[in-house]
Amino acid sequence: MIDGRALEALERTVGEALATGRTDLLAVLGRGEVSVVLGWPAEQPAWACKRLPPFADGGAADRYAATLARYLAELAARGVAVIDTEVMPVAIDGGRVVLYCVQPALSDAELAVPLIRNDPDRARPIMAEIVGAATTVVDAAVGLDGQLSNWAVVDGRLTYLDITTPMLRRPDGTSELDTKVFLASLPWALRAVAHRLVIPGILDRYHKPRTVVLDLAANLLKERLDQHIPLVVELSADHLTPPLTEVEVRRDYRSDARMWSLMQSVRHADRWWQRRVRRRQYDFLLPEGIER
Repeated sequence: MIDGRALEALERTVGEALATGRTDLLAVLGRGEVSVVLGWPAEQPAWACKRLPPFADGGAADRYAATLARYLAELAARGVAVIDTEVMPVAIDGGRVVLYCVQPALSDAELAVPLIRNDPDRARPIMAEIVGAATTVVDAAVGLDGQLSNWAVVDGRLTYLDITTPMLRRPDGTSELDTKVFLASLPWALRAVAHRLVIPGILDRYHKPRTVVLDLAANLLKERLDQHIPLVVELSADHLTPPLTEVEVRRDYRSDARMWSLMQSVRHADRWWQRRVRRRQYDFLLPEGIER
């Protein structure tokens, strides 16, 4: 994997981009709703590096890393192949720590979205495996984000990529993950409300097989692969009660898109306020230009 000096060089580049607002300094490989995936070296990426929001100290970063390790072990025990991932810390100002989840950079011939876009015949076996994982792996204790963009075919095996939100819940239903770190990019006044009213509902979707499959189908609209929605509906018919319908899928996507669009607008407005009015550096990389 990447060595510490290279990762520190990446963090210095991130710091410069945050200080200047120049996102052209970064090689962005992917954009999620919460974070971006950076390629390093920028000229010819060998690694895909997801930068997590800064942790207050090393202890908080260690607790996150331990939770992630338990999550990966649980996925492996349940038969989910996960891409090789290394969690690496970089110290920044004020005793804070940034964690990077580092994975090998993959080609379009491996990533599920471009793979299916370029070869539609691959859709059925890939979708069938994802639906199978959603309906056999997911339960109240272990969650999964089944969106197509979170998968690749590596050495002939369907492989899970997006592991930075370890979806583990205790027997009492509480999350093992301290979700507050992922809310740090929201304006201060909204964090408590989001932590209490928004995040539990978002995470709950990933612990129910039906909504994991629904999310898989709905996000095909985002990827401009909606011609495959009937396939997901068909493949899931024997597993879900009540079965999915295409009308439900499209309605769910519209609702989800409105929520995330609002979240992104709030975060971008806060970034503008911090930079332009308060003259402070904004410490978070926000996904830009998400098409819905």
